[in-house]
Formats: sequence, C-alpha cells, structure tokens
Amino acid sequence: MRTAERAYRIGRDFAGVVPRAHAAVRTPGWNPLSPNGARQFGEVVLDELALSGMTLTAPPPRLERTEASCAAVAAELAGLGVDGVHAEPESLRVSSRRSRRFAGIVYEQLRFEHDPHLPSALAEFGGPATAVVHLCRRDDEPRPWLVWVHGAGQGMPADLLFARARRLQDRLGYNIALPVQPGCGVRRRQWPTYPNMDPLNNLAGMIRVVSEVRAVVRWLRPTATTVAVSGVSMGSPVAGLVSHLEEVDAVAVYTPIFGLNAMIAAHLGRWGPSVRETVDLLRSEPVEQMTTVVDYQAVEPTAPPRRRLIVGAWHDQMARREPAQVLHERWGGQLHWHRGSHVGHLFAGGVQRVSERFLAAVKEER
Repeated sequence: MRTAERAYRIGRDFAGVVPRAHAAVRTPGWNPLSPNGARQFGEVVLDELALSGMTLTAPPPRLERTEASCAAVAAELAGLGVDGVHAEPESLRVSSRRSRRFAGIVYEQLRFEHDPHLPSALAEFGGPATAVVHLCRRDDEPRPWLVWVHGAGQGMPADLLFARARRLQDRLGYNIALPVQPGCGVRRRQWPTYPNMDPLNNLAGMIRVVSEVRAVVRWLRPTATTVAVSGVSMGSPVAGLVSHLEEVDAVAVYTPIFGLNAMIAAHLGRWGPSVRETVDLLRSEPVEQMTTVVDYQAVEPTAPPRRRLIVGAWHDQMARREPAQVLHERWGGQLHWHRGSHVGHLFAGGVQRVSERFLAAVKEER
C-alpha cells in the first residue's frame, strides 16, 4: 500500500469516528442530552477510537497463508477435537520472581518456561517460551483466587486497576492472578508474536495461552479455597476453554468474542479493497473448521450454571452483542447487559457491582 493511500485511509477512518458512534447509539428512546445518553455516546466514541488506533496504526496486513494450507491443518486437527488438541499442561516451575509496585498496588511478577506441546500440524509455532503472570496476594494463607485473562492491547501492570485487584482483595478477600498472553504487554517484544494476520499463528497462540493459564490454575489450586477464571474480550475464549479443561469453581466472561480470526477480519475493511484477500482468508471455511478446536462456545464449563457469568455490552462496536447472546443460550448462567460499549464496560459501576456479587456468592458457597 502506498504512503498516500495509507494516509488517506487513516485520515478518513478517524474522521468517521463521531459519525459512526452517533449512528450506533441513535436508536428509539436515545436522548443525547441526558446523562445516560451522553455517556453511551462517549463510550461508543472510545470504541471507535480504539478500533481505529489498533487497526490502522499497525502496518497494513499482508496475506500470510493460503486456504489450502489451512485446510490441511483443519483436516489433521479434525480427529483430535477440543480435548485432544489441548495437551496436559506442564507443571509450573518458577524461574524468576520479582516484587513490584504499580499505582500503590504491590504485586509479584513471576516468570516460568512453558511448552504447550502443540499438535504436529502446528509444529512450526511450537517450543518453550517464557510465560509471565502477575500475582496480587496478601500472604500464603489459603484464600479464594481470581485468574483474570486480559484482552487485546493489555498485559501491563495497569491490568491490576482494570481487574480492581485492590478492591477485590480488601472487600472480598480474593487474591488475583493476571497471566500475560503471548505477544502482549510485557511480552510484546518476545517470541512468539500474537495475535497477527496469520490464522495458523493465531490458532497456535490461543492453544499456547490456554496451556499457560491451565498451568497457573493447577499451581494455585492446592492452596486456594476457590478458583474463579474470568476473561475479557480476547481473553474470553481462553477463560472459557480453561473452565472446560480444568476443574474451576466459577467462570466469568466480559464482552466475549466469537473467535479471534473472525474478530480481526471484521475490522480489516478499514484498509479498503487492498486487504480483501486477507479478510477472505480469515473468514474462509478452512479457517472456520480449523478453529473449532478453540471454540469455547461449543464446550461446557466444569463450573455449574449458577457459577457462570456473561457480561455483554449493548453498544459493543468491537465484538458486537451477538457473542454474548449466543454464549448465554449455550451456557446458561447469568447474563448482564452493560448499556454502553466494549471499552466502557471496564469502568462501569454496574458491571463492578454484578461482578462483586457474583464472586462473593462463589466464595460463600465454598
């Protein structure tokens, strides 16, 4: 893509942020002059800005694979299914431990080497990598644990604020574990790269992070009175799969997505017709078949329905509202709608209250 065309696409997309946000919230009953109406509009603007920033500040996408190569992988994985693709995780052995502080919150940064033992069809992405998990805990006494899996663009110590680590410690007595997904946050300059425009890489990355989080859950379990797993956006499939593959007491997902490749494809059109081949590949039938082995909406969590929470955003411009609706139909449990946007739910008092009631109930049941 030429520099002039790229500049045009970026300028055109950012210029459309406000009009797109207005079109999204302009529904019967919406009052732009009311506090709720103004808040909804502001939140949707945040979604649109985030989408433009994440999509258009990266290099223009290139076609990384062919449909034939994805079809070959899909055929090899077909017989394995979800349970067969995800190998038993290695035991977590801490390689380094450092005490850190962020915004007045004291936490530990743990690193450990982990090999997810990928299927042979994904061998080019296999091998050990240095995994990272941030732990926010008071002592070594048995306590309930919340394993919080971040979304795209996160993986930094600021996640402690988004997860409300201090509040959950002080009010509910929870310890918090925040695994960092490969290629994100403090791991963004380390191998492997994830996510990107290669559907095979994204599949391998998802399997890898699921294995890492499973290792964290197993490491915490012996001294935990309760283990709850939650995932935000890109972290929702991870939390869902971990809650199926491991014995957990509760699972919560926030602004869930259908699938990583599908979500990326949904927003690449901002680059115009030059990326059509990449979009078509990410949406192709072979890629769809291949990613059934990481389809968390097709599996059942080990936590009972009363310990499942789904939080959707009514004006979600990133994942849309449909994934939350479909997941609730399949999982049951509690569905809470935030009447704002994908990004806005992170700051919503209503979401915070629902989450705290959910975690308090899980703790009391044990």
